[in-house]
Amino acid sequence: MDISFELYKVFYYVAKSLSFSDAADQLFISQSAVSQSVKLLEAKMNCQLFIRNTKKVQLTQEGEILFRHVEQAFNFIKTGERSISEVRSGKQGEVRIGASDTICKYYLLPYLEIFNRSYPHIKIKVTNRTSPICMELLKNGSVDIAIVNLPDTKFERTFSVKKVRTVQDIFIAGKNFDHLRDKVVDLKELKHFPLLMLEQNSTSRVFFESLMASYNISFSPEIELGSLDLIIEMTKIGLGISFVCREYIEDELISGNLFAVNLKQKIPKRHLGILTNREIPLPPAAGKFAELLG
Repeated sequence: MDISFELYKVFYYVAKSLSFSDAADQLFISQSAVSQSVKLLEAKMNCQLFIRNTKKVQLTQEGEILFRHVEQAFNFIKTGERSISEVRSGKQGEVRIGASDTICKYYLLPYLEIFNRSYPHIKIKVTNRTSPICMELLKNGSVDIAIVNLPDTKFERTFSVKKVRTVQDIFIAGKNFDHLRDKVVDLKELKHFPLLMLEQNSTSRVFFESLMASYNISFSPEIELGSLDLIIEMTKIGLGISFVCREYIEDELISGNLFAVNLKQKIPKRHLGILTNREIPLPPAAGKFAELLG
């Protein structure tokens, strides 16, 4: 299929903004030229890519499929352009990092500070998403590096994976549950207490569900949140028992605001990992940051 790159370029900008006029402004061409290019692409592909409305447009199913591939191609091209620019400029560049709020706060912050001091002219862009979404962003080239909670499942060959830190999950409670402080608790007993959990589809939540399933325990969370900090604060005021990494709450455990539930069963350890995309050369600036992380 012989299709000009310019047609894909116009399609990309329309699909990104879902607006013919916005795409025209970004491409510095007329709206009529945008419309004609889209019509020509649809004719060459023999399918409709957009549903036209008065102001905004919407991608069809075929359009969504094409956009996923075209977006990935454009991200690859942009990465190549950045790499060349960084090589020519020497110290300048950009690092695009994908990581969850929790990993940013409890693991990444010291490294970001050190890197910024060492390379003040390199821009740092952090995208906060759950670990599974960060892996998708890495796969399509939207970020250079993803720091994630490593899942139990095998990774796609697309990713290069390096373990950087071991973490231990524990159950924690506040003073409202002091009767559990000196007791050895069976995991099955915890389902009778209000559980405060991270939202579904996060790697930590999937790990928790796998743990409970391995002991054939059903559960129903009292509260589900996207923020670990909120879960910790709600646990402190006695709303329930939560499941978190010990490494993230050491200060709270030392102060006595929270305590670790002494569990009969042993919870397997997990790892944080640095992921890069094997199919995209790592830009020099991102390579320096990856080296800093180890």
